[in-house]
Amino acid sequence: MDYVRERLTEDPHLWAVTLFDEVVELGYDRSYPTFTRQLRARNLRPHCEPCSATKGRANAPIAHPPGEETQWDWVELPDPPEHWGWGKNAHLLVGALAHSGRWRGTLAPAEDQAQLIAALDKTTRKLGGLTKTWRFDRMRTVCHPESGRVTATFAAVAKHYGVHVAICPPRRGNRKGVVEKSNHTAAQRWWRTLPDDVTVEQAQASLDKWCATRGDARLRRSHVDGRASVLTIAEREPLTPVPTMPFPATISEERIVSAQALVAWRGNSYSVPPELARAHVTVSQRLGEQHLDIATPGGIVIARHEIAPDGAGVMVRDHGHVIALEQLVLTGHDTSRPHRRKERIPPGPAARAAAEQLRDAARPVEHAVNDDAVIDLAKYDRAAQGRNTLT
Repeated sequence: MDYVRERLTEDPHLWAVTLFDEVVELGYDRSYPTFTRQLRARNLRPHCEPCSATKGRANAPIAHPPGEETQWDWVELPDPPEHWGWGKNAHLLVGALAHSGRWRGTLAPAEDQAQLIAALDKTTRKLGGLTKTWRFDRMRTVCHPESGRVTATFAAVAKHYGVHVAICPPRRGNRKGVVEKSNHTAAQRWWRTLPDDVTVEQAQASLDKWCATRGDARLRRSHVDGRASVLTIAEREPLTPVPTMPFPATISEERIVSAQALVAWRGNSYSVPPELARAHVTVSQRLGEQHLDIATPGGIVIARHEIAPDGAGVMVRDHGHVIALEQLVLTGHDTSRPHRRKERIPPGPAARAAAEQLRDAARPVEHAVNDDAVIDLAKYDRAAQGRNTLT
């Protein structure tokens, strides 16, 4: 037992089977199940604080005054519907009011800073207002992960919304346990049963409905009522109104133009010149503005449209694009009789002329014979002398 205690003090994560191999060589004659049972019964493995942030030590609930803190976190949702075009994971930004436990989420195709700002604005409006503090873990779009200092770009966002940014200590996810539990609920109770044939907008609407009907109906302990629903507690929180205009970040996403010269964006379609059919373009929207820009990969803006409501299924087409598409289609349409599969078409005059040129080039060149040349046979006679007998 002394040897085992010392070895586990040196290495608290040493596998029991490895330790069993060592004690067998030292003369231990019992079985492995007996060995592991004695390890547990004698509590020989010490607690490792760096690897167990909460397990094995005392803990106390963190006080969250009303209107004090909103906790934020991204949760990656695997295997989104293929027609979304989002790859292996969808991204959900979850915001939770730490006091009442009310939470909302916003789907996004990525976790870059522009998508984060857009999701923060939408989720804050769904929660009903702003708290004094926004709490994040050490995500790169908010702070420098090594030092925890807020980046200059996100500091401007916090100033726009009038909130203080709090960063969790490293490797202390339990500091924002309210939103962590909300992440788990979103993944298991909503995402797990989401059908395959829904659009992004339909999925977002179903999440908002679930949060309003199921999430807000949960019962929690309240110092005022003793036990009340999340909705009742959240309505009493003193939240600050959200600014009328969101922070002016620019969202950019790549799209492929359809054969009808249309670009899909937020459940609607927007037209481009017909020459760009099947091409790659970049769609940009500046938050707070009522139009979007469609540009080539080189950054040249080739279309600007008024934004339709998300998920409305509207086809927004420029009049000039419609005329150009019709002309292109009519110009490329041929009314000639289609060729028959069994039809005799011999070579024409042009083909025969080209073939004759090939034959002329392939003929060997005949050298002219000079009939006036004089052949001196005496040279042959001298060369043949002495060669008419065998030696």
